[in-house]
Amino acid sequence: MSQDDDARTAPTDPTAGPVPQPPPAEYRRGPVLLRRDQIPTTTSDQGLLARNEGTAWLHADPWRVMRIQSEFVEGFGALAEVGPAVSVFGSARVRPGSPYYDDAQAVARGLVEAGYAVITGGGPGIMEAANRGAAEAGGLSVGLGIELPFEQGMNRWVDLGVNFRYFFARKTMFVKYSEGFVVLPGGFGTFDELFEALTLVQTHKVTRFPIVLLGRGYWSGLLDWLRTTVHDEGMIAAPDVDLLQVVDSPAEAVEAVVTRGAELRAEEEAAAARAAADRAAAAAASPADEASGW
Repeated sequence: MSQDDDARTAPTDPTAGPVPQPPPAEYRRGPVLLRRDQIPTTTSDQGLLARNEGTAWLHADPWRVMRIQSEFVEGFGALAEVGPAVSVFGSARVRPGSPYYDDAQAVARGLVEAGYAVITGGGPGIMEAANRGAAEAGGLSVGLGIELPFEQGMNRWVDLGVNFRYFFARKTMFVKYSEGFVVLPGGFGTFDELFEALTLVQTHKVTRFPIVLLGRGYWSGLLDWLRTTVHDEGMIAAPDVDLLQVVDSPAEAVEAVVTRGAELRAEEEAAAARAAADRAAAAAASPADEASGW
């Protein structure tokens, strides 16, 4: 008799319940949940950005515009009342028990204690750790998910989750509803979010906000390259590198967000006051100019 036959004929424990099965893989396309053979082989971004032959795109793309519009409407509606929040970024590949995972939890707890909600990409790794830290500290834990072929959906520590088809719609939500970014070690996706924020701040497309890198050992090579090669070649100005703050501990990261955020808000208010005073002075001088014939 084979081992399989033994297994089939072996007595079973009548009190034992059914053997638990692992949950099937899940794929989210906007509000739609797909499993098993319904999971697609391409993403919405691939369809949008593909270089199609002929004119078939004329019939498909107008409908994509409606879906894109709906993502912005749903995102704005879901996040409008979140209040002060900070986004935490980092690798999806980090596992519980890693020092980076522990750091992300501690950062999120500190941010909640400082009065912030915590926003992440809603996935595993450092995102899960930050959502967990926020939830366990009694704060609001937000996840902004994205349609990816290998993504398994929102982590279980997300209180408020929004799923997106398109990266650019999701990125808008991170910037619009965050008062600061804390960036832990990560890969290309983390770099993408980091340099997107840097570009927006450097070009004054957004009001300045703190961008904090946690882990001097991990980020020092990048910063050295920016200060030497990139700056020395004339590609950036020296103050551009100062848009980044580098710290070594979760407590320092939270303190940097709180302190630098207050400084930047004060600078913004002072600039607004100066602009208002200049406008008032110009308006007061206008009648005198007209009377003198100028």
